[in-house]
Amino acid sequence: MIMGMTITEKILAAHAGVETVQAGDLINARVDIVLSNDITGPVAINEFRKLGATKVFDKERVVMIPDHFSPAKDIKSAEQCKAIRDFAKEQGLTHYYEVGQMGIEHCLLPEIGIVGPGDLVIGADSHTVTYGALGAFATGVGSTDVAAAMATGEVWLRVPETIKVILKGKPENPWVVGKDVILALIGKIGVDGARYQALEFTGEGLEHLSMDSRFSIANMAIEAGAKNGIMAFDEKTRDYVKGRVKRPYIFYHSDPDAKYAEVIEMDLSTLKPQVAFPHIPSNTRDIDKAGDVAIDQVVIGSCTNGRMEDMRTAAKVLKGKKVHPYLRLIVIPGTQAIYQECIKEGIVDIIINAGGVFSTPTCGPCLGGYMGILAKGERAVSTTNRNFVGRMGHPESEVYLASPAIAAATAIQGKISSPEEVR
Repeated sequence: MIMGMTITEKILAAHAGVETVQAGDLINARVDIVLSNDITGPVAINEFRKLGATKVFDKERVVMIPDHFSPAKDIKSAEQCKAIRDFAKEQGLTHYYEVGQMGIEHCLLPEIGIVGPGDLVIGADSHTVTYGALGAFATGVGSTDVAAAMATGEVWLRVPETIKVILKGKPENPWVVGKDVILALIGKIGVDGARYQALEFTGEGLEHLSMDSRFSIANMAIEAGAKNGIMAFDEKTRDYVKGRVKRPYIFYHSDPDAKYAEVIEMDLSTLKPQVAFPHIPSNTRDIDKAGDVAIDQVVIGSCTNGRMEDMRTAAKVLKGKKVHPYLRLIVIPGTQAIYQECIKEGIVDIIINAGGVFSTPTCGPCLGGYMGILAKGERAVSTTNRNFVGRMGHPESEVYLASPAIAAATAIQGKISSPEEVR
C-alpha cells in the first residue's frame, strides 16, 4: 500500500524518478534550476573546475545573478562579479543578468518566470527557499553541491519531514502582511523549530495573503531552520504563473493521508504587526509591546520585502510626511522592473520628497555589504531577514526586523512605530 505524500515528498519523488518517497529517504534527484550569485558563484566555479567539468549540464538551467555587491562596491567585489560574468559568457548561459537587467535574485527569478510550480531548485544562497511560494521545492545548498549540480544536473538530498502550518481567519489589522505571519511563527517555534524539515503553509487564511506576502513567508522559512518552505496551490498561484513561466509546470497537492511531523495552527484575525528584536529572528514582539526604541536607520527592501507591494506600502505611509531629521531611510526595489513601476506610480518621488534614498536593486545592506552599514551603537529597523550580531555592520550595532509599514512609520517617528501613529 502506497502511503499518502506531502507536496514536498511528491516533488522529490518525481525528480528522483521513483513512485514514492518518505521522510528520511536518501535520494539523487534531477534539478530544474541551479542558482548562484556573485558571492557564492566564484567558489562554485572553482569547484566545478576541480571536478574536471568543462560544460554545464544545461545552459538553460544554470542561473547566475550578480546581486550582493553589485554594482561593484570595491575591487574585490568587482573581481567576484567578473568571475561569474566570464563563466556565464564561456558557458553561454541563458540566464545571466548584468547590472542593468538584474535584480535581487529571489525577486528576479519568479518575476521573469525562471522558476515554476513543481520545480526542484537549489541555490548557493540560503534564501533560495523563497520559491516555495510558487509550490516549488527550493532549498539552499553549499557551493560544492552547486558545482556538482552544474556538472551533472543532479543533487543528493535527504527527504525532510513536514510541518503543516494551517493559516486560519483573515487579518483584522490592515497592516498585517506575510512578514508578520512568518515572524510570529518563528517567534513561536524558534530558529531551530523546523530544523531540516519542510514548512507547508495551507488553510483558508492563505487566500487572504498576496503572492508578495507569500514570497516573504517562504523566504524566511530558513530562519526557523527549515529545509524548505512551500505553499499549497490556489488560484492566486495559478494567476501569478500563467503566461509568466514558459516551461511546463505541475501543481502538486498533499494527500489527505500524508504524514506530518507536527501541525501548527495560526489565527490571522488576532495577529498584530511584529518586530523581531536583536539578535535573533525569534525574539519577536507585537508592535504595541515594542516600547520606546530610538532608531538611526531604516532599510526597506531585500529578497524578503523588496517587491511591488512593499514599495506601495512604504509610499502609502510616507506620502506627505518627512523622515526624522537624524535618521537615514534607504529604499531598495527588488528588480529593475519594480524600480520602473515605482517611477511610474510616483513612489520614487514620495520617497525622495520624504527625505529618503532610493537605490538601484542590490542586496547591499542586508548582509552588511554596502549602501547602509551601521556604526558602533547604531540601531536599524530593516525589512530584511536576519538580525544576528554584526549582520549589518559593527558588532555593537542592532537590527530590528519588521514589515515595510512598520519600517516606514519608524522612519518618520525616529523610533519603532506603527503606521497608526503617523496617519
